[in-house]
Amino acid sequence: MPIIDMPLGELRKYAGLNPRPVDFDAYWDDSLAEMRDTDPRVELRPAEFSAPGTECFHLFFTGVHGARVHAKYMRPAGKTGCPAILFFHGYSGCSGDWYGKLPFALSGFCVAALDCRGQGGISEDVGGVRGNTLHGQIIRGLDDPDSRKLLMRDIFLDSAQLAGIVMDFPEVDSERTGACGGSQGGGLTLACAALEPRLNRAAPCYPFLCDYQRVWEMDLAKDAYAELREYFRLFDPIHEREQYIFTKLGYIDNQYLAPRICARVMMGVGLMDTICPPSTQFAAYNKITSPKEMVIYPDYGHENLADWDDKVYRFMLEM
Repeated sequence: MPIIDMPLGELRKYAGLNPRPVDFDAYWDDSLAEMRDTDPRVELRPAEFSAPGTECFHLFFTGVHGARVHAKYMRPAGKTGCPAILFFHGYSGCSGDWYGKLPFALSGFCVAALDCRGQGGISEDVGGVRGNTLHGQIIRGLDDPDSRKLLMRDIFLDSAQLAGIVMDFPEVDSERTGACGGSQGGGLTLACAALEPRLNRAAPCYPFLCDYQRVWEMDLAKDAYAELREYFRLFDPIHEREQYIFTKLGYIDNQYLAPRICARVMMGVGLMDTICPPSTQFAAYNKITSPKEMVIYPDYGHENLADWDDKVYRFMLEM
């Protein structure tokens, strides 16, 4: 089998490379406190889409820093005690069409799909940060002295806040709520599970936003991670602040949130992935202490994984 990263045996033991900030736990405890102190002002507006046996809404809530965040929300009509599933999309994407949520809704699930701030949907990016905003949300806030201005921090919190809002709906069984997504959506699935410990199941697929320094050292700061290279070229061309930059990125590194996860986890990984290298994904997976399984696709890269959607569907039905 061709190898673009470490051999599988080494991947299973890999502990990650990116520095962990010394105040990491306090940072996220304070961030969660800020999220809980934010009045979400939840609003459900009937959607233009409809399907037999379902009710469809545009869900809006206020996240940290005052942004109005949007998600699509679909529920079985007239039912209570429903399991729920959260969908998180890939980098620069959006919540997608309604049709793709129907298999779960017609199976009795309430379904919520987040629009990440400032990406392809209609959620607000309220800005207000010092430094570069030309390209990329990973680096948004790196030059701000306030580490709470990292935009990905806010998006991580949005994922957890959405989970809590959905769990508190009267039609939802809060003990049977799961999350899934690929790439950025996989990273947000991990973050959501870490920051909302009531989540029952998490199915991340080739998660993004893990072990940034490993990406850099593999010379894969391109495609989804291209903004890392651009940032260094423009703002630290001889890498005088390299340690500082990677340490600050450590606040939004899922490998360090992973130990907080209580949910049962099923992760999909392609060993030929040159977008989100396998080692970065294993750095997070290896730190998960809750029940977990890794579904490995030796010949697949960052692409649709064969039968993965079917596996996620069955995984969630077992809640």
